[in-house]
Amino acid sequence: MRRGKHRKFGREAGQRKVLYRALATALIEHGKIKTTSAKAKSLTVYIAKLITTAKKQDLAARRSVLTQIGEKAAKKLMSEIAPDFASRNGGYTRILRLGQRRSDSAEMVIIEFTK
Repeated sequence: MRRGKHRKFGREAGQRKVLYRALATALIEHGKIKTTSAKAKSLTVYIAKLITTAKKQDLAARRSVLTQIGEKAAKKLMSEIAPDFASRNGGYTRILRLGQRRSDSAEMVIIEFTK
């Protein structure tokens, strides 16, 4: 499944950046989150780049991750999540479909880390 397609979500670039940052922080802190299918597919690409950077485990990687997500989430990503994926070359997340949301019939999913 192709997940790299750029989506705008009806937002300006700055708002999209904040959206990805918030979704990534929530996913790192909780391990799994419930969101729409389109947001989850875009988040997969964003979080994969973060994990690949965090796997390097050096100062430059730590600072790069810190510029993209909060300090608490970056610390957890560098110390707990990235070492689990040290031997894996991608495929860090899993998307489980839940069905449609009642209010607007948006496709809802759960996105979580693979272990």
